[in-house]
Amino acid sequence: MQIIHIVLGKANPARMNGVNKVVHELATWQSEAGWDVQIWGITKDQDHNYPSRSFSTLLFDAPANPFALAPALKQAIVQKAATTIFHLHGGFIPRFAAIASLIKKHSGRFVFTPHGSYNTLALRKNKWVKTIYLALFESRLLKKAGGVHCLGASEVEGLHKILPDVQPYLIPYGYDAAQNITTEAEQTQKNPFTVSFCGRLDVFTKGLDVLLEGFAQFREQVPESQLWVIGDGAGKNELHQLSEKLQLKGNIHFWGGRFGEEKQNLLKQSHVFAHPSRNEGLPTSVLEAASMGIPCLVTHATNVAQNIAAYQAGAVIEEAQAADFSNALHQLYTQLKQIDAPSILSNNARSMVIEAYNWPRQLAQFETMYQALGLEHPNKN
Repeated sequence: MQIIHIVLGKANPARMNGVNKVVHELATWQSEAGWDVQIWGITKDQDHNYPSRSFSTLLFDAPANPFALAPALKQAIVQKAATTIFHLHGGFIPRFAAIASLIKKHSGRFVFTPHGSYNTLALRKNKWVKTIYLALFESRLLKKAGGVHCLGASEVEGLHKILPDVQPYLIPYGYDAAQNITTEAEQTQKNPFTVSFCGRLDVFTKGLDVLLEGFAQFREQVPESQLWVIGDGAGKNELHQLSEKLQLKGNIHFWGGRFGEEKQNLLKQSHVFAHPSRNEGLPTSVLEAASMGIPCLVTHATNVAQNIAAYQAGAVIEEAQAADFSNALHQLYTQLKQIDAPSILSNNARSMVIEAYNWPRQLAQFETMYQALGLEHPNKN
């Protein structure tokens, strides 16, 4: 039986969209484990401008009507319904409501991953629009789903506020720490003290206002410190304006979008990776940084906070607040100045990724979820 992941876009890992990155990696690991897997992307741009893959990718047009499905997509779903488990990725997507109805109409099965859309703060944004949409469309999709897959505790909490009786599968995504091997020299030869963020520049969701404001408070104690913002997005101008207001010139560098080796080389120069999100599914950028041995400063909303704390791989703050961020950053700064602390924190961060986000273990949990829908065995043969 085949697994088909359906996303908006192309699941291109060389983009700032976190959903595309994690779906690409999940499908890659499933494929390399021998699973029969595909990705179907819904996009206006039909160019296959993404890296080569070990699985096939089909692209379908996105009609102007957000609830409409391209005829080719409809036909493909009908043809595959009896022999496929579909996996839909992303909450509050009108087209997915239509896809869910079509799958069920033809006795098909699907799993649904909201990717952070149900976190409490996410539900507050455009609250009344979402309340109406939930009643008319999203709750029906959830009831049709054979399984709801959540990435972290905050999403489970939000889901239970929508449908208290739904019992989700809580499975974090994995991460391959081996792709980011960092030498001891790279871990220790860093100067000046540098804090980095990497991701989509969504100011509210990612807590980037808190990142700058908290760093500005920390800079008063450590004047030579640097903040590196790696990424691009709609909030770029707002962040530039905020940096001017906080008089961070000389202490902040906006690198823009960076990918692959270029991005990794920048991250390796960081002492701390910061991700003070207000709302997340599971930020792979935190796992990427931790796999390089970089201590991470995160909020509980990232859904990695529990493991950061358990492995002593950085610092955790309850909510995105500038004063809390500054205090936690100063604690890490003080800790990193101690003898052997950089190597200890670095090893802790890598151990967290290797042990808590091990892909083979996560795949076993995904298999259990799919088997509940009737998957006999995921392998091709």
